[in-house]
Amino acid sequence: MSQRNQNRGERISEAEHAVMEVLWDTNPISASDVCEAICAERDWSIATVKTLLSRLVQKEVVGTEPDGRKFLYRPLIERSDYVGVESRRLVDRLFGGRAAPLFAQLAESEALTDDDLAEIEALLREMRK
Repeated sequence: MSQRNQNRGERISEAEHAVMEVLWDTNPISASDVCEAICAERDWSIATVKTLLSRLVQKEVVGTEPDGRKFLYRPLIERSDYVGVESRRLVDRLFGGRAAPLFAQLAESEALTDDDLAEIEALLREMRK
């Protein structure tokens, strides 16, 4: 996420995030194509999608380009950048800035599979090199 958006604290809502997922998967894309990808499962209308896209444009995380009489939308932030910022916010807010208690909580609630644990262990080994 750009530093400007981070500093203004303009967070992406859960609904906006659903739209961003569509944009990260396929772009540029029209509002009607976004709706086709997501409206049925969320019980949304095209008006809802257009409102969410408008908010994302105002937050400067989505850009537009004209395509005849409609607009095409594309993300201005990378998924990985967004995940990084939101992960840091989660750790800061719920775990005092420390990641270890997050992993402990996930392990205690059995949210981590053996594959997850192996992946985390590999990442830790790689970080120590």
